[in-house]
Amino acid sequence: MQIDAYVVETKNAPFVQETLELDAPGPGEILVRVVGTGVCHTDMNTQSGDMPLPLPGVLGHEGSGVVEKIGPDVTSVQIGDHVVMGWPFCGECRNCVRGEHRYCERIGEALVGGHRLKGPKAGESGYTRQDGSKLSGHFFGQSSFATYSLALASAVVVVDKDIPLELVGPLACGITTGAGAIFNTAKPQAGESVVIFGAGAVGLAAIMAAKNTPATRIIAIDLHDSRLELAKELGATDTINSGAVDPVEEILRINGGPADYVLDCTGVISVIEKAMEAVGMLGTMILIGGAPVDASFSLDHFRTLWGQRVVGTLGGSGTSAQLIPALLELYKQGRFPFDRLIKTYGFNQIDTAIEEAGTGATIKPVLLLNTDAN
Repeated sequence: MQIDAYVVETKNAPFVQETLELDAPGPGEILVRVVGTGVCHTDMNTQSGDMPLPLPGVLGHEGSGVVEKIGPDVTSVQIGDHVVMGWPFCGECRNCVRGEHRYCERIGEALVGGHRLKGPKAGESGYTRQDGSKLSGHFFGQSSFATYSLALASAVVVVDKDIPLELVGPLACGITTGAGAIFNTAKPQAGESVVIFGAGAVGLAAIMAAKNTPATRIIAIDLHDSRLELAKELGATDTINSGAVDPVEEILRINGGPADYVLDCTGVISVIEKAMEAVGMLGTMILIGGAPVDASFSLDHFRTLWGQRVVGTLGGSGTSAQLIPALLELYKQGRFPFDRLIKTYGFNQIDTAIEEAGTGATIKPVLLLNTDAN
């Protein structure tokens, strides 16, 4: 079938709308009519070549929509279901069997291989140009910068139809990444402290999640006062503008000492190295933000010996099937108002969405497509 999609031709090339042919769903696959898709920093990293998707290709990985067709052997979803397209996984490796889908042993191929992960056409792309040439798709198992998407039925999460479908796409990645870092990785206990560097969509999601834990000190750090004000409204007990003061000195002052958990949501190496200075004995540094490929950082070896841990987390860890429904239930209860982070744009406004996200004017842009979700 024909679809409209944004194509990135080469490294640092713009997003250009193009009409493509999309294969019908095969075994284990579904066709989703995309209604909303978040614009994430990972899309920009891939456009710039810092993620190894073969180009040209179709990006987008925070998609929500309506199931239009199902392939053979699909029983977990039905035509007409509203779904969030989560991360794909093989379901067969040791980590998948353990319930750690984010750490599937084929996760690199699943996210940025540019081709189908499973089925009789595994290794092939389902996306074809009008001249008959193939291009990469299946980005994070969805390539949702398009009017329709092929996804693995095992990766999608069915959501209630009374929830605004155009809002839930970011639960596929950015929002769950921040929230899952708290719920699945940090797991703060009563009276502990959490420090979050970067009050973008991921950091603010972490703040909302931390408010739902027994942590008693939640410190947000950013350069934008407007984002820090929102962080306070969403659950931060304290805020620090790192452009005005030394953030570590302020953390030590506010907290009465170093922190139990420090989360980096920036991916900026200099910030990571600075943030580590705020981690206390037996404390944990959690790396979330996406730094460029091959980036490295250094730590003070002697200080780290004092029981400190440094741990990375992908997509919030755990599974989409567990985390997304939990966050939606918290949203319904008024305890996780992630909709306050979102600003919607028309499908043809992708450049504006990217620009306003870059300036900090928008926290989480969502492109709207096929807005009649019935």
